[in-house]
Amino acid sequence: MEDYEWVLVKEPTDRDIWNPNFENAEESSRPLEIRFNDPAKHWTDALPIGNGRLGAMVWGGVASEILNLNEDTLWTGTPGDYTNPEAPKWLAEVRKLVDTGQYAEATEEAANLTDNSPEVYQVLGHIELEFDDSHGTFQVEKYERVLDLDRAIVKVNYSVGGVEFAREYFASNPDQVIAAKISANKPGCLAFTLSMDSKMHHHTCVSGNNQITMEGSCPGKRKTSKVNANDNPKGIQFAAILDLQINGASGTLRVLDNRKFHVEQCDWAVILLVASSSFNGPFTKPVDSKRDPKSECSSMLNSIKKFSYSELYARHLDDYQKLFHRVSLQLSKSSDSVASESGTVSTADRVKSFKTDEDPSLVELLFQYGRYLLIACSRPGTQPANLQGIWNYMLEPPWDCAPHLNINLQMNYWHALSCNLMECQEPLFDYITSLSINGRKTAKVNYEASGWVAHQVSDIWAKTSPDQGQAVWALWQMGGAWLCTHLWENYTYTMDKAFLANKAYPLLEGCTSFLLDWLIEGRRGYLGTNPSTSPEHTFTAPDGKPASVSYSSTMDMSIIREVFTDIVSAAEVLGKSEDDLIKRVRKAQPRLCPIRIARDGTIMEWAQDFEDPEPHHRHVSHLFGLFPGHTITVAETPALCKATDNTLYKRGEEGPGWSTTWKAALWARLHDSEHAYRMVKHLFDLVDPDHEANFEGGLYSNLFTAHPPFQIDANFGFSAAVAEMLVQSTMKDLYLLPALPRDKWANGCVKGLKARGGVTVSICWNEGDLYEVGLWSNERTTTKWLHYRGLTVAAKLLTGMVYTFNNQLNCVKTRALL
Repeated sequence: MEDYEWVLVKEPTDRDIWNPNFENAEESSRPLEIRFNDPAKHWTDALPIGNGRLGAMVWGGVASEILNLNEDTLWTGTPGDYTNPEAPKWLAEVRKLVDTGQYAEATEEAANLTDNSPEVYQVLGHIELEFDDSHGTFQVEKYERVLDLDRAIVKVNYSVGGVEFAREYFASNPDQVIAAKISANKPGCLAFTLSMDSKMHHHTCVSGNNQITMEGSCPGKRKTSKVNANDNPKGIQFAAILDLQINGASGTLRVLDNRKFHVEQCDWAVILLVASSSFNGPFTKPVDSKRDPKSECSSMLNSIKKFSYSELYARHLDDYQKLFHRVSLQLSKSSDSVASESGTVSTADRVKSFKTDEDPSLVELLFQYGRYLLIACSRPGTQPANLQGIWNYMLEPPWDCAPHLNINLQMNYWHALSCNLMECQEPLFDYITSLSINGRKTAKVNYEASGWVAHQVSDIWAKTSPDQGQAVWALWQMGGAWLCTHLWENYTYTMDKAFLANKAYPLLEGCTSFLLDWLIEGRRGYLGTNPSTSPEHTFTAPDGKPASVSYSSTMDMSIIREVFTDIVSAAEVLGKSEDDLIKRVRKAQPRLCPIRIARDGTIMEWAQDFEDPEPHHRHVSHLFGLFPGHTITVAETPALCKATDNTLYKRGEEGPGWSTTWKAALWARLHDSEHAYRMVKHLFDLVDPDHEANFEGGLYSNLFTAHPPFQIDANFGFSAAVAEMLVQSTMKDLYLLPALPRDKWANGCVKGLKARGGVTVSICWNEGDLYEVGLWSNERTTTKWLHYRGLTVAAKLLTGMVYTFNNQLNCVKTRALL
């Protein structure tokens, strides 16, 4: 375990390929750090690390250090039956009530179509380090705790009695380990007690000379008011092994109570944590799983013992930076302004001052934080990012930490493509495959339909039936359909025809088959949906009664229209345009219930112009067609864009974090930089975890986004919205700086963003005006129409060539890719 720094020779990434002739284009000197000058007092003060599967929250206490631990497959429950044979009977009854305009009664009866709640994401446990009595006091002014986004490492530094102590923590994806190193600048000064515990049913013991093993189990059912002993199936089993290595001539390690280690007089210590579970996919009962978590943990530890701590860190850094370094962002107010210096100012204090100083570098930080968090919680082979990514400390977390399919899961991946993290989407596509399997049963039994369906909320077991409770949130058949739009989006960015043929198209076929069966002929001969809700929102029926169930909500029809457009486009690529399914889709498309404009000039949320009892509702579901959809566009549907503009004004600026970032992206799609920036600014509101108010939005001190409480979707949505303000694209068009707030980010560069058609985009601008843009395509020759402030130019991009355009969109330089 040698002490030295590795120097990596890095491969160039997308941000390195293009260098503009622009004196202000150098990378920002301000480090990408989330900084604290004191230990965490709340969980939302702790700093997150993760390798996609394993996560930890670092508190940084001096006398006592806590690391909360998570493993992404630890959930309550077992595979379920997501069907209801009684549903067709109730479906017919609800449809009759809707057809006769009895919407309140239909809403009440629709509760019979709902099912059970999803299962619940659980915790792995926590590591605790208790230091000797000398750590009771420390030099407050010398304390620092920092998450370095550039290196994906948390560092804690402090001074006690003239001795400088340092801790560092990282989560390695290539070696599937959480690693920590604790050291002092004077020999023999390190002394602590190390233990591992969990809120779950578990036991721990010391194994060997330097390891603590923990084994436990998740509940076989989510917590209910009463569980019979005979109705409590075996849940997911888990194990974790903590390995401790120390160095120092006089260092000693003793075992306490067969559960803890006590270390004295050592120079440094390295802690390695591995964990595994018996989860073997959503269709295997835990009792039938052949996986042995403890054995897997032992194998993982044995495989990394050949590496020193420095080698583990170097391997982690190389893996992480290959993803993170693809995109850089530099923003400033003007070319002659002096960037504010962070010094030792905490990130929380910077958030507090944002309303007055509007520091663009804080926008850079939050943008890159969204990218960091996705890399840390969603990697090939892991579970998809849940409502809190992977970070959770509760056995009963808010909203079960379950993936919600009416905005949250989708928003988690909005930035994956534009922000150049395509690989991080793979867990989402694997998850959609699992949903399609269970969803076929739900479609057949509940709705007597072909294809597959998924509703509003799911879990690790790929639940596809409705949630439990009121129809306003529980009954919504478009969750799977919305997810399917991500499949076509992935193709438009990557141009990966094999993915389209082998993964995306079969899923789109099944989804489309259900939608065709679900559509019924309604008023004025239009094809529509019945029953239909606009997620989590109610209306006042013509008889004055509150209701949520009607027919052909705008969101339903917008998603269906998007899926139909996607599969027709996919069929053209794959030579399947004459398939019977595609012919049925083409026949149905012109008959879909259209988007309508209400009396007040806004987009109608429901098929009728019902009274809205809550005009400032957090959801903006009826604007799906603008973003993330593509059926409302500035170029082709100006009347609908005007109505969308009116809708956003009417909805207002208040709302939870995810609503704020969705609105930012919507305003960006309208090319409205002022309002897009207002929503960006609105998010920079520091939330006090002791006095948080529901739906207020904002940021916690560790920059986790708030509903409140914490939901990670707005972190991801923020990165997507900022990217949308800088670059927008179709398969043919590229819009440069369409919603740039020229006075707020007057000077800047973004490098490595992705656009549809397999194009990489880098842009620099000066005093609010485009300076240069670099474009290239690795895989194919393509022609793009470049748009900037009324200028439109056709640009043919040859494979393997980098093109530089000036502010008049004239090509001024070409060269071969590196």
